[in-house]
Amino acid sequence: MLADYLINAFATLFVTIDPVGLAPMFLAVTAGATAATRRRIALRATLIGGAILFLFLVAGRGVLGVLGISVPAFQIAGGLLLLIIAIEMVFDKRNRRKSETAEKAVSQHAAHQEELHDVAVFPLGIPLIAGPAAISAVILLSSQAVDTVSYLGLALVILVIIGSCFVAFLLADRIERMMGDTAAMVVTRLLGVLLAALSIQFIADGIRAMIAAG
Repeated sequence: MLADYLINAFATLFVTIDPVGLAPMFLAVTAGATAATRRRIALRATLIGGAILFLFLVAGRGVLGVLGISVPAFQIAGGLLLLIIAIEMVFDKRNRRKSETAEKAVSQHAAHQEELHDVAVFPLGIPLIAGPAAISAVILLSSQAVDTVSYLGLALVILVIIGSCFVAFLLADRIERMMGDTAAMVVTRLLGVLLAALSIQFIADGIRAMIAAG
């Protein structure tokens, strides 16, 4: 049971955040930066994104309680959000939106080289790493943790995903050359189908829990 939960958590967050797919975005927003500057930006972006995800891991359920939102209701809503993201991935709309966000950041910072490190906050840290879908996924997964071990396991999964983002940023130029446009397109669509199936499972679990609760 624990292994299944952790595998599901890893697959959901990996597909939602898509560390490999962030590599070209990282190159776009750090164009013209030195290797040392890129390393600093990569570190700062992953720390910021990771801190936000861990914040919602710890406080996400409390926020739901304050707002009077039941976990099953959030499961259904979060599942629908992830399903929309999956559809966008299959039809290549998600990457286009990410590219537009990256290009906007480049235009904002191109005239001020000394402010280049700000892209670590926007758009890298937020929303490319810790976006609405990733935050929703973290809250959803934390609501499914049945004990302390699974909760800590989820924290470890988040840490691994954030580490993957950092590695992807450091190897961004190599990843882009190795994958090429065709391979990237195929991988994105396959991951989109996987995320769609996971999102349907979230929705089904939420509906089942609502029915069981009467």
